[in-house]
Amino acid sequence: MSKLLEDREGLIIPKKLFKVAVAQYSSVNFDLEGSLNKLEKITKDAASKGAQLVLFPEAFLPGYPHGGDFGAVYGNHGLSGRKIYQLWHESAVEIPGPAITRLSKVAKENNIFLVVGIIEKESISSTLYCTVVFIKEDGEYLGKHRKLVPTNIERITWGQGDGSTLNVYDSPVGKVGAVICWENYMPLLRTTMYTKGIQIYCAPNADNSADRWQHTMRHIAMEGRCFVLGCNQFTRRSDYPPDPEFPNAISDKDGDRVLSSGGSIIVSPLGELIAGPNYSGEELLVAEIDLNDVIRGKYDLDVVGHYNRPDIFTLYVNEKPNPVLVTKMQDLKLSGAVDCEKQDCSNAIQKS
Repeated sequence: MSKLLEDREGLIIPKKLFKVAVAQYSSVNFDLEGSLNKLEKITKDAASKGAQLVLFPEAFLPGYPHGGDFGAVYGNHGLSGRKIYQLWHESAVEIPGPAITRLSKVAKENNIFLVVGIIEKESISSTLYCTVVFIKEDGEYLGKHRKLVPTNIERITWGQGDGSTLNVYDSPVGKVGAVICWENYMPLLRTTMYTKGIQIYCAPNADNSADRWQHTMRHIAMEGRCFVLGCNQFTRRSDYPPDPEFPNAISDKDGDRVLSSGGSIIVSPLGELIAGPNYSGEELLVAEIDLNDVIRGKYDLDVVGHYNRPDIFTLYVNEKPNPVLVTKMQDLKLSGAVDCEKQDCSNAIQKS
């Protein structure tokens, strides 16, 4: 045995152990109350297993409409799409609102940090947003992240988020943030999260590409030297309303047909699978993690530290909110919509 290996025989490696959970379940689709009830039951299960944080899938409240075409073809939008959009909008989540209050109660009662994918609606417009909310273990609502770029047909029904919701929050298990589904293919967004010191990288998604998505999750874990929690739904056609209520590419007669096959995983900062993937059904994945693995991982790779060249590469991120309505000129300037020092603001809309 070499002298170096002999020196390591009695080495004590300090650990900082926590349990995290990933909830691979179908929503009670288009039923906010039913989905909240299911979330509460799953959260209690996670807490009973010792989890201190639990992640739910993209759009879990009130569901992701797998297979729905919303009556859209080039040059036409059918009545069926308008009806299903109304149903979806009616069951969406307002912030603040009763659903957020309910989530806060569930988090506090179970002493667990919640990261939940929702469909968000605003009181000032009828646009929907794909959003993740963060609720502390004491019930405090911390904030949200809105998906920056909806994917494919999602763009018919979802608005775009802005840079004001690219936050990382302190949690009992480390610094946590969320990047939703194909946002994970945006390298500058990933880098932004790394610069904020993310340790628990939550990736709620609706991607159904099986093993290809596993490669993405493992790459991100190794690139960012962080724990990655990838969370997808497992759902069948029978989990959705029948054809007349929810026109779908898959007939309701094929109720056992899998529309989203899960594949949720938990990955270490060195790309090792800790839990999952499961492609066979609903499951709560629970894993013990050692937060010190994040520091040990950055020993040889820190892409926003010693393995970076800021003298060559510069990343600019606009984190200012971009509201629809600006009531004061200084707010227009703060939003980043216009630089009043360089541009003529005399024609900007102002409301006293």
